[in-house]
Amino acid sequence: MEYSQKISERLWNLPDKGELESRREETYIDDIVQKSHIERTLLSSLGGVRTVFDGGAGCGRFSILLAKQGCEVTHFDISQPMLDKAQELAEKAGVLDRMTFVKGALEDLSAFQDRSFDLVISFDAPISYTYPKQEQVLRELVRICRKRLVLSVSSRLGYLPYLANPIQKNQFILDETCGDPFVKWCVEHREEAVRSFRFDKAAAGKLWGDGLMGGEAEIAAYEAGGAPWCITYTFLPDELKGILEGLGVQNVELAGPGAYARTIPRELLVKIMNDPEQRAGFLDFCYRFDSNPYVCGMGKDNLVAKGEILRSGC
Repeated sequence: MEYSQKISERLWNLPDKGELESRREETYIDDIVQKSHIERTLLSSLGGVRTVFDGGAGCGRFSILLAKQGCEVTHFDISQPMLDKAQELAEKAGVLDRMTFVKGALEDLSAFQDRSFDLVISFDAPISYTYPKQEQVLRELVRICRKRLVLSVSSRLGYLPYLANPIQKNQFILDETCGDPFVKWCVEHREEAVRSFRFDKAAAGKLWGDGLMGGEAEIAAYEAGGAPWCITYTFLPDELKGILEGLGVQNVELAGPGAYARTIPRELLVKIMNDPEQRAGFLDFCYRFDSNPYVCGMGKDNLVAKGEILRSGC
């Protein structure tokens, strides 16, 4: 087993992961923007779709959405806490009978036959956490897809500004008093993060060159019994598009959710989010802006791709 799978299993199986992940849209503005974008993309992509595979489906944000649309959904995830939370939420939504829950790692999709699903989706970048097997995983997701593919990976151009901004997450906190442990940590450590910051040109150059966030330090932390963040491979837009086209995916379109929102100060984002009329208009405009191919690489975290599987004999 590669370290990617071992680290992911330990991180995502922490007992509180399912509950915390299910509340992200109540906590972080960037999650609101990103998930709104993906939801709109999915709902416009359901023509002819009956069966769906959601790889790295988490607590069910999109698998439950698609089950509500009448799809038969295979909800696939590495984390038992995530699966448990997803089943709880699916039951509340009344769609358990349209969902199949499978525990597994994206590195091994051998249980699924070629062209098993009309629509294959994978969001919030689990593909990027399978390094060094990310291209193999993309190949497998295409293999099991019959009609349409929509996925997100970590964006290299989107991540590079993080190396010059240790307080980037503070910009997107919806409510600083919400009680979320990471929100509390961000607020309490903001001044120290600014005070101790020094721009590291070499680190930025390395990420630009090899696309890799993490490595030996995460492996050492895992071996010491910790649960570090996953080693993450970040994609360039042309790279991702080229891989997908090389696998036979056609009409590939890219988007960068959060490209517009990341230009706006927190005070204004919070004001917008707390006004239903402004919020609806803002999310509409974000979708339009972030779908422009000229800004797709500067999405907040993820690079979203959608495409068609057009094989002979279909």
